[in-house]
Amino acid sequence: MSVLVTGGTGYIGSHTIVELLNAGEKVIIIDNFSNSKPEVLDKIKEITKKNVVFYKINYLDEKEMQKVFEENPDIEVVINFAGFKAVGESVQKPLEYYHNNVTGALILLQMMKKYHVKKFVFSSSATVYGEPEKIPLTEDCKVGGTTNPYGTSKLMIEQILQDLYHSDSSWDICILRYFNPVGSHESGLLGEEPQGIPNNLMPYIVRVASGTLKELSVFGNDYPTPDGTGVRDYIHVVDLAKGHLKAIEKLRKEEKGLYIYNLGTGTGYSVLDMVKAFERATNRKVPYKIVERRPGDIATCYADPTKAYEELGWRAEKTLEDMCQDAWRYIEKQTEK
Repeated sequence: MSVLVTGGTGYIGSHTIVELLNAGEKVIIIDNFSNSKPEVLDKIKEITKKNVVFYKINYLDEKEMQKVFEENPDIEVVINFAGFKAVGESVQKPLEYYHNNVTGALILLQMMKKYHVKKFVFSSSATVYGEPEKIPLTEDCKVGGTTNPYGTSKLMIEQILQDLYHSDSSWDICILRYFNPVGSHESGLLGEEPQGIPNNLMPYIVRVASGTLKELSVFGNDYPTPDGTGVRDYIHVVDLAKGHLKAIEKLRKEEKGLYIYNLGTGTGYSVLDMVKAFERATNRKVPYKIVERRPGDIATCYADPTKAYEELGWRAEKTLEDMCQDAWRYIEKQTEK
């Protein structure tokens, strides 16, 4: 049986493909390289010594998607990573984000229904919680009040999945709410490749440390946190990837259901905590300046990951030092070329 992965050459997708292949899974990847590069496929093979079936298509293309399902009748599970993910860009391009993320998910689910593939793992986000009801966040905290189209698109798809399951309980659906993925594969071959100035903290830090960018902009130092900067739950991307294998294990068990899990460490680190940890782990200086808060940013957000441990047997294992060193190793590998 095969696992179909949309957006499989992206940051989280590629790391998950590696874990799937290492676990002996047969993998089919769909991607159009809108936010990734073809050489990622070579790097996956270099790491795993295994092949994947690959289709260069846009998952919005119904005709091409139909072809994938017809040519691969052994598809058992689908993991969807094909969403656009830049928060700031989503504010500038809401129609593009809703079209790609929501319409794409609808087309994918319609294809799954047509070909009787009913096991689905959805890549959601802690942004669905909006302003946190309490800290740490548990899965039963209220959702909504999202502050950008990216987060709203994730919330919409979660609602679609809940409605789908309520209409047909033969579906097996696992919604994974990510906190803040950072780091890279320990080989240094796979990592995060943001376009332009990064939206996310760790890619920004490593590019300042490498001299690509002059200094880090820290958005606000007047939050009600220990050092005034925003606090987040940073999780190593490899730990996150392994969470998807645990989700698939869950869906392969006999009971049908719709499950929701937070994937985070349960520990919050401030922006300046991350800067200091990176400097300690790599012996590189990261100059920074304090600038105004970004609209929509919240002070503190971190997970209670207890449910994922109790029901999936999953917990984050890599340390903050691992996250920093692995992120830096990827940048060093890129500069060696």
